[in-house]
Amino acid sequence: MTGAGTPAEALSDIEALTRKLVAFDTINPPGREAEAMRYCAELLASIGFDCRLTEHGEGRSSLVAQRGPEGGLVFSGHLDTVPLGRAPWTQPPHEGRVVDGRLYGRGSSDMKGGVAAFLVAAARASCDAGTGIILTAGEETGCDGARWLAEAGALPKAGAIVVGESTDNQPLCGHKGALWLKLAAEGRTAHGATPALGVNAIAAMAPTLARLCAFDPAVRHPQMGAATCNLGTIRAGINVNSVPDLCELAVDLRSVEGITHAALRDAIRALCDDGIRIETLLDLPAVWTDPEDPWFAAAAATARAVTGQADRLSCATYFTDASILKPALGEPPVMILGPGSMDQPHGTDEYVRLSRLAEAVEIYAALISSAG
Repeated sequence: MTGAGTPAEALSDIEALTRKLVAFDTINPPGREAEAMRYCAELLASIGFDCRLTEHGEGRSSLVAQRGPEGGLVFSGHLDTVPLGRAPWTQPPHEGRVVDGRLYGRGSSDMKGGVAAFLVAAARASCDAGTGIILTAGEETGCDGARWLAEAGALPKAGAIVVGESTDNQPLCGHKGALWLKLAAEGRTAHGATPALGVNAIAAMAPTLARLCAFDPAVRHPQMGAATCNLGTIRAGINVNSVPDLCELAVDLRSVEGITHAALRDAIRALCDDGIRIETLLDLPAVWTDPEDPWFAAAAATARAVTGQADRLSCATYFTDASILKPALGEPPVMILGPGSMDQPHGTDEYVRLSRLAEAVEIYAALISSAG
């Protein structure tokens, strides 16, 4: 691979650095982000960042890097990726092969291209600007690395956060929250030929299931859209000729500004029959920044000047580490902006456009310089 030898070479070539990061197999599970984190720490240390690696178990780590005073601009990214899926890829998933201006590979869009872009931007920008970089493990499985860092008190304060997730370099004001609940109904097993001797857990769940199918949170935000409820999975029984003694239903609730997760959880509880147990699987709050916030408005104007795109000022449908980082870093404004296309994360033959990578470097460098 050309252009990725020394730190200076790696940080001068956005294509080569993105290819290098894609070459690290950080599919989660199991993650194995530690080697990629050490590589990024080496690059950042070479340009004056104080780097702290936090171990999360064998082969797992996250990185917090700071150059200059805290309280300035912080970039957020993750290095784990989702599995490849069953469909065959036409391009090797860990080579970063470039075809027709597109760099292919798992994580190229989500979100190693964004990480590479803010590393290159940090190398180009003035060292006088206080800049933080947070790279996490385990984002794809529920923002695990960000949560571990927050619980350890290992995070700096921030004046603003840029999350380099896939937005086509459009500045987004936030994202919906995610509340995942597992509902469980218990029964008593018996032979399928003598069902009266058992208690059928599916039948016990059925009235609750029917009510949940019709549930609408009925809350809408002007930009974020509607809060939603999806019944994601249902599992019950061990075989066809036994009475099932357990039925589990997983519910995916997406929140917006205007409704709390406590209120959503209470609404679900009110729809459940007595005896239904509820367990929280994931609780990530919505993130929203007023587009009129002075920092956000100026940063959006910077992005618009580079890309020539009109602002959509919408929110992301996916969640990000900002759910954890925003409160942990002192509730600064958040912008989600990265070079990946919004239709690429988690897909087969995932790619990022080289033109978007170059734009992202220019935007991020300008944001760092203006923060200084």
